Amino acid sequence: MTTLDTTTSSLATTLRRLYFVRFAFAIVWAVLMFASHSRLGAVGIALVVLYPLFDVGAAVVDARSSRTTRGLYVNIAISSVAAIALAFAGASGVPAVLRVWGAWAVVSGLIQLVVGLGRRKLGGQWSMILSGGLSVLAGASFVATASAANPSLTNIAGYAVLGGIFFLVSAIRLKR
Repeated sequence: MTTLDTTTSSLATTLRRLYFVRFAFAIVWAVLMFASHSRLGAVGIALVVLYPLFDVGAAVVDARSSRTTRGLYVNIAISSVAAIALAFAGASGVPAVLRVWGAWAVVSGLIQLVVGLGRRKLGGQWSMILSGGLSVLAGASFVATASAANPSLTNIAGYAVLGGIFFLVSAIRLKR
């Protein structure tokens, strides 16, 4: 086995574990969001801030293991800014949260799509590519629905579940 094969295998193993953890987090987070009735009380605001912060942590783990993807560092910055912006938006209400969440989903989705394209040879990345593309569309939808008569955070919980499923599929499909 060459050094490149060992490095690729190590990256795939790390990503597989990370993707399983991201799946579990997304499901637990969505359940908690549904349990809070998607309200913007203290728990709801904490949850909407926690999600991008978890994304920051996951991107740090990913960046340290791959050492080749600048897009991950951009994602760390974008998700950090999103967490701060969501904390402030939470005080302004659901429409503001949906706008910030939507903008974050668009940008992070584009990054996920680009990173997935760059990792195609690892296997299991088509679900990440598809997830990134869908994140862009979902983000635009969140921004658009923020102006609705009675906007809700329920859709972001569904977004998390779908994203979690994509991480699960990718974890299963990664080459060993």
